[in-house]
Amino acid sequence: MLSKEEMKRYMKQVMLDDIGINGQIKLKQAKVAVVGAGGLGCPVLQYLGAMGIGTIGVIDFDVVDESNLHRQVLYTSEDVGKKKVDVAIERVSKQNPFITLIKHDVMLDENNAKEIFKDYDFVIDGCDNFMTRYAVNDICVALNKALVYGSILGYEGQLAVFNYNGSKNLRDIFPEPPNAEDVPSCSENGVLGIVPGIIGNMMAQEAVNMIMETPSLLNSLAIVNCRFHTINKIQF
Repeated sequence: MLSKEEMKRYMKQVMLDDIGINGQIKLKQAKVAVVGAGGLGCPVLQYLGAMGIGTIGVIDFDVVDESNLHRQVLYTSEDVGKKKVDVAIERVSKQNPFITLIKHDVMLDENNAKEIFKDYDFVIDGCDNFMTRYAVNDICVALNKALVYGSILGYEGQLAVFNYNGSKNLRDIFPEPPNAEDVPSCSENGVLGIVPGIIGNMMAQEAVNMIMETPSLLNSLAIVNCRFHTINKIQF
């Protein structure tokens, strides 16, 4: 059920025909794990938290760096050097006191991901390295958990939903991770500050689609160019 205070907070969502009170209750009952509280994780956490996702696990081991601040909008200059997971949970909790945020201050790998993921309905991956991406994918497949995947670089982002209702997973597109030295990264090639905000919110929308059981981005990799406002989908 929703309290009177929650009804006031979520009124504009509840007014939507495909949400309503029952849909808002579904959001409240959902349990979502978010891997990474960086460029993609910040908008995912902010908007899923604001919308009333009942339980959100925040998984990150890193600290805030000054070079993060142009795109990781949960943080301020005063947070430099602090644990991202601590600051993110503090900020999102203040934004919405009616949700539960669970801290996982760990570097995620194949050894601890299974124990963490088992308590969540599905996973949103906003990490920044291929080793973690493949570990997250493989554990989601092993646990039969759906996965929302996103990545960013420069002016572009990618988005997909894996292992959902029988859909494909990351290894069906790219069977093996590339060599780290062959892949450009944000730290070496840069990223426009608004790009993770756009892609992160699209990832949050896919999470809501799964919770509400409405059509999702299945068996497609969406490539979003934020500079030219184009979206190309690769079917697989």
